[in-house]
Amino acid sequence: MSSAHTAAGGLVPAADTPTLLVKIFGKDRPGLTAGLFETLAAFAVDVIDIEQVVTRGRIVLCALVSAPAHGTGTEGGLRATVHGWAEAHGMQAEIISGTGDNPSRGVGRSHVTVLGAPLTAETTAAIAASITTTGGNIDRIFRLAKYPVTAVEFAVSGVATEALRTALATEAAARSVDVAVVASGLARRAPRLVVMDVDSTLIQDEVIELFAGHAGCEAEVAAVTAAAMRGELDFEQSLHARVALLAGLDASVVDKVRGQVRLTPGARTLIRTLKRLGCQVGVVSGGFTQVTDALAERLGLDFAAANTLEIEDGKLTGRVTGPVVDRAGKARLLREFAARAGVPLSRTVAIGDGANDLDMLNAAGLGVAFNAKPLVREAAHTAVSVPFLDTVLYLLGITREEVEAADAQGGPVTAGLRSA
Repeated sequence: MSSAHTAAGGLVPAADTPTLLVKIFGKDRPGLTAGLFETLAAFAVDVIDIEQVVTRGRIVLCALVSAPAHGTGTEGGLRATVHGWAEAHGMQAEIISGTGDNPSRGVGRSHVTVLGAPLTAETTAAIAASITTTGGNIDRIFRLAKYPVTAVEFAVSGVATEALRTALATEAAARSVDVAVVASGLARRAPRLVVMDVDSTLIQDEVIELFAGHAGCEAEVAAVTAAAMRGELDFEQSLHARVALLAGLDASVVDKVRGQVRLTPGARTLIRTLKRLGCQVGVVSGGFTQVTDALAERLGLDFAAANTLEIEDGKLTGRVTGPVVDRAGKARLLREFAARAGVPLSRTVAIGDGANDLDMLNAAGLGVAFNAKPLVREAAHTAVSVPFLDTVLYLLGITREEVEAADAQGGPVTAGLRSA
């Protein structure tokens, strides 16, 4: 589905000014929009509003116009002429008389993005009903993507964004779909900063478990990692305990682990699209710079920060050097990256899956829980539960067509890595 919506510059008809709503619908073909307005031009009408939608080759085109100017014809003449033109082109026409412009939309405007795989009619009805129950009005709906998930966006007015987000979070959980609610505004699509966790977010793996596999203690480390990600253990203490089990490993294992790392499906598309749309992208990780710096260079990231495994005499010591990147550290680094990027926190997006990401998710303008633990899903602004990282683009109002256009530009995506 494609949609266009414009308003005539500076023309605001009085409430009692006669206006006509002209609607045509039928099989789409080139030249219909131009043809309709050429027909209307003979009556010297002013265009007040336009809306056009094309779905599966069928067009609905609506034009709100002023009544015919004096001396250019009558309303009856306009009706007859438009109907004749429509019939000649195999279209149907409807013309409704009225006065004034469209009613003003209520204060409080938001974009509601719904992700479903699939998106059912029952779910769509429930989301729409919830919007209405909060006092909101659906002004417009259009599709952002049809694969790898169906993504649609509702433009909603008349209700505060936070109230709408709260109401729809409950509905989304009940329907097992992902719903994101963000405030509307001119800055929504402006360049921003996107910062993501690495383990189980940017990549499919937990890096420390990959190291543990070479040390023969994978099961033990995995159990501690899972408890830490659920928020059951202090992250810094759990990190030191897990790293201690790696003592004595040959440093050559670093290259082996780098080779084992698997990017999450959609990770390259997400980063490439964001960069080509003028965004800056970074990672913060409770993992290790020995892996994250290589990922940052490979993917053209702007920022990267993680813990560093200590290596002496060609062996891992079982310790990390410097301050630990933990839950509080991730939020601090988000703020630091934003300051260095010249982006206000309100224009930042954070993506993560574990309890140690929560402070970062809450500090960002939009926090996205990606296939996250229940604790994190409940606390984040929104959640994505499908295994495709590029679906985050739809939460930012970026359509699949824009993603494909960015890909079509070709050429490398470059960046100057600025590690913390």
